[in-house]
Amino acid sequence: MVSIPDKIRAIMKATGKKQMQIAEFFEVSQSTVNRWIAGAEPEGHRRDAINEAYERLVDEGPKESSGTIVPIMGFIGAGGEIAPEFEQAPPEGLEQVWIPFELDDELVAFEVRGISMMPVYREGHVIVCYKEQKRPIDYFFGLDAAVMTADGRRFLKTIMRAGSSIDLHSFNADPIHDVRIEWIGEIFAAMPRSSVKRIERKGGIQGRLSIA
Repeated sequence: MVSIPDKIRAIMKATGKKQMQIAEFFEVSQSTVNRWIAGAEPEGHRRDAINEAYERLVDEGPKESSGTIVPIMGFIGAGGEIAPEFEQAPPEGLEQVWIPFELDDELVAFEVRGISMMPVYREGHVIVCYKEQKRPIDYFFGLDAAVMTADGRRFLKTIMRAGSSIDLHSFNADPIHDVRIEWIGEIFAAMPRSSVKRIERKGGIQGRLSIA
């Protein structure tokens, strides 16, 4: 039998929610959730709510508990610029996708708009990249990456050194010259539209996990 602490941990893992968000859902304080995880017994109706959420989100759902849920933070331009920048999206993303293996690093995803990076990246592809830039810009010269420029534009491009400046190149469009880059998202995976498993939120903590 799965214990209450393990059920709460499984719910958090399946939904990507933190203790504070779990507390809001169950209408208790974060310290109460912390006590439950430490082994305190919830009162009757709280225990029933935890059991129901566990059955709906973990037992009955697809095997998201053995994978990683990644938020789609918006669109990324492959041939055009996209706004607003990803920081303006809600923390949980506009929607979410599921990657079928567990990852420790924090990832975000963007949906490709435009055709300048075809045939490798097509319109509708989902690009999964690291949320935090972990490497210096020199590492990315010659590589494809998600980038945000200093003026808030977001692109999927190949980063190239051009003397003392930086250009953004496409496979089949004119380069963008002399840009200042604020953020580089190192690409973890690029998934075609047909292979992306999207998670639809329909209320509750995350709603019933619906894979499309």
